[in-house]
Amino acid sequence: MEPNEILNNILKAATRNLRKRNVSNPEILKRLEYVCKCISNRAGIRLLMSCLLAKLHRKKVDPRKPYTEIGSKDSFSGRTYDERYFINENQLPCNTTTAFLTPALRNIDRPLTKDIEIIGRPRDIYSSTLQLLDDVYEKRVSANDLLTDAIRFLIQIRNEKRRRMDELVGELKEGKGALPMSSEQIVTLIQQHLACKNSSRLTVLVITAAYKAASFRIGEWSKPLLAHNAADLQTKALGDVEICLVGDKNVVTAYEMKMKRVTADDIDVAVQKIARARSEIHNYIFITTEKIDTIVEEYAATFYEKTGGTEITILDCIGFIKHYLLFFHRLREEFL
Repeated sequence: MEPNEILNNILKAATRNLRKRNVSNPEILKRLEYVCKCISNRAGIRLLMSCLLAKLHRKKVDPRKPYTEIGSKDSFSGRTYDERYFINENQLPCNTTTAFLTPALRNIDRPLTKDIEIIGRPRDIYSSTLQLLDDVYEKRVSANDLLTDAIRFLIQIRNEKRRRMDELVGELKEGKGALPMSSEQIVTLIQQHLACKNSSRLTVLVITAAYKAASFRIGEWSKPLLAHNAADLQTKALGDVEICLVGDKNVVTAYEMKMKRVTADDIDVAVQKIARARSEIHNYIFITTEKIDTIVEEYAATFYEKTGGTEITILDCIGFIKHYLLFFHRLREEFL
């Protein structure tokens, strides 16, 4: 049976009864639940699922050997299984990119036995994942049962997230008759969220929302966002948010978000991107949550003539939001 068929059958089995536990050992089940629900590091669950799928596809492989560099007959390419078969069509809460390119898993050339120490955070996520692979190798649990319960947990997490989102949308709809939030209140709300841990994606969403809300008024639109953890060099993107004119696919404005100070090196990298761009870039804009260095700001301004008319500038994130909401005051609810 091909990997896609195996996955589809397991998905159907997991969906059929989300309360049914296939793994009978409570310790193994608890360990699996931890790996599935670890929000801060999703590499563990993708590593686990790709190894389990390989074991189900090829019975003789060792699930602890997902590296062809190991060179044994029972080793395999975990990255191939991860990239080829775990396209997130079902919107399961996993990373959109392979686990095998993360720093912790990139350069390993030996079996993933329990004694190997993988450097990453949280450390328990890797030790738990390796223990689960050992449980399968030692036949304390079947790969089929473990993968079925892993997908079952992920479906539960996905469904709960959707339920919470539906509740929030419902609350917004119910409150439509109430006095809308002021621009200042919206700015305060965003500031509070920016102060939270793991909020680096928020600045990207803020700029994208700004263009989506005002698109029909300004004649510009934002291209679909790419993976947050994918490098621009890999995706060939000019920035985190790319803006085009309505009716055109050529990027004219690029935004790059920084949760730190923008440096002269950042400006140099932007100039390189502008030079290799397929279309004429009108603006390359850095949005930062930190203080803007005057010297760097002046350095960025020197490239207008050098680039043949591209303005490179640095804007304060909160200042940008505040001005936008006051300028497009009647769009603030749509923006929010």
